[in-house]
Amino acid sequence: MVAYPISKPPRGLLLQNGDHMNRFEFHQRYEESEIERAELIEGVVYVSSPLRMREHGRPDGLMGTWIGTYVARHAGLYFAHNSTVYLDNDNEPQPDIMLWRQSGQAVETADGYLSGAPELVVEISASSASIDLHEKRNAYRRNGVKEYIVWRVLDGALDWFVLVEGAYVPLAPGPGGIVESRE
Repeated sequence: MVAYPISKPPRGLLLQNGDHMNRFEFHQRYEESEIERAELIEGVVYVSSPLRMREHGRPDGLMGTWIGTYVARHAGLYFAHNSTVYLDNDNEPQPDIMLWRQSGQAVETADGYLSGAPELVVEISASSASIDLHEKRNAYRRNGVKEYIVWRVLDGALDWFVLVEGAYVPLAPGPGGIVESRE
């Protein structure tokens, strides 16, 4: 076994799936690595696999178009694709899509990240559905993300959760089977 100080591991060992660390150590290692996409969820590192068009790219594009159209029609809203958000000490996710209010609880940092809970987070889930519906959902709930959508593309299902008194409650379809935001 190779021993190395936590602050400066050998170049090839900057981040690996399953590593446990806090957000500050994760961010430092991520910045030094050549990894294109990694997240820290509940203190555990998840390095993403390559994304396929059918299972991720196309659904992400459709969801982004929908959210982008909504944002274009409502002043004071912003959204981003695949961008880092600083939540708490154990969480630095890169949601597929996030939406936040100019006057909300999330703010853009001087170095270009979002800090605090966005109003809405969307995850496009194929192989990541288990993480998205458990660890990520818990992290988003605990940090006050008001609405959380998981599009389970392999199942053809959409889970839409709203934060009610500190717990996520599934948002049921209304008349005509349409699900609408409460905000």
